[in-house]
Amino acid sequence: MKLAAPRIAPLPDQATDPAADSPTPAAAVPNVFRTLAHHPKLLKRWLVFGNHILFKNALPARDRELLILRTGFVCDAEYEWAQHVVIGRRVGLTEVEIARIAEGPEADGWSEFDRVQLRAVDELRTDSFIADETWRALSQRYNAHQMMDLVFTVGQYTLVSMALNTFGVQLDDGLSGFPEGTRS
Repeated sequence: MKLAAPRIAPLPDQATDPAADSPTPAAAVPNVFRTLAHHPKLLKRWLVFGNHILFKNALPARDRELLILRTGFVCDAEYEWAQHVVIGRRVGLTEVEIARIAEGPEADGWSEFDRVQLRAVDELRTDSFIADETWRALSQRYNAHQMMDLVFTVGQYTLVSMALNTFGVQLDDGLSGFPEGTRS
């Protein structure tokens, strides 16, 4: 469910870029950070984990973004989807692939490994568990660190999706939501 207005409004003044020590114009800081800035201690500690998942993850960047986009989609987190469409494009996901993420692992056109990654997201979301067959297929390509990062990536973005949806974080200017026709 998308809220038409935020439950916790982004801080309009004195917003700070979480990666910098100096004040940044509020318009330059995404709504997610300006919203979480209401709880500075939480924001600071969450950023450590979030930065690992986004920037120090053992997964290839394209795979990470495939997982994040599918997680955002199945969690109905339009804000997450919109932010990571931009990142996904930067790391090599095509427009066709991005649109196909909404269709899921059984959509035509996926490589077998992409299909398995998407299936892992769906299984984690549905059962909080990756099935043995999916685990075996993932472990053909991923080492233990990567397997762990996969689970924690889906978990991190499930948590973020819950927060975004519940707080009513609105899309930042210039971003588009879900692909046409994928939501009622």
